[in-house]
Amino acid sequence: MPMIDVYSAQGTFANKHDLARSLAAAVMRWEKVPDLALFRSNTAAFVHDLPAGSISNVDGDENYVRVQVLTPAGVLDREKQLGVVRELTDIVASSAGDPTLAERTWVLITESPEGGWGIGGHANTGPDIVQAARKELAAAAAKGAEADQA
Repeated sequence: MPMIDVYSAQGTFANKHDLARSLAAAVMRWEKVPDLALFRSNTAAFVHDLPAGSISNVDGDENYVRVQVLTPAGVLDREKQLGVVRELTDIVASSAGDPTLAERTWVLITESPEGGWGIGGHANTGPDIVQAARKELAAAAAKGAEADQA
């Protein structure tokens, strides 16, 4: 399940919560995972405000944004990588109210190795996530069957 970190100069985004939510939803869509609580509650973005003077290119410009997406290895094929980078860039520029920010937004996709991330004190693997998703799907199906019988 992906984690997204956004680094920008303080004041770049007026509504960081909406930005974080939009970015998380976009990555979840591009990953094409089922719309399960497991994925909705564990796909998140963190927006980090950096104080003035914390960002610079060689010329001294500070008006950049870096978005880092950490995702399980192999989840994003090339088409999905291109889509994620384009959509996250568009969301960032729109959230900042500055279309030119797209030209200064860096999106980095990092793949976590198998078992290289954890939540709830457990380092997860792909099969762990598949098993948890199947369990949630089965519970939803059973609940639906009970509702149909009632």
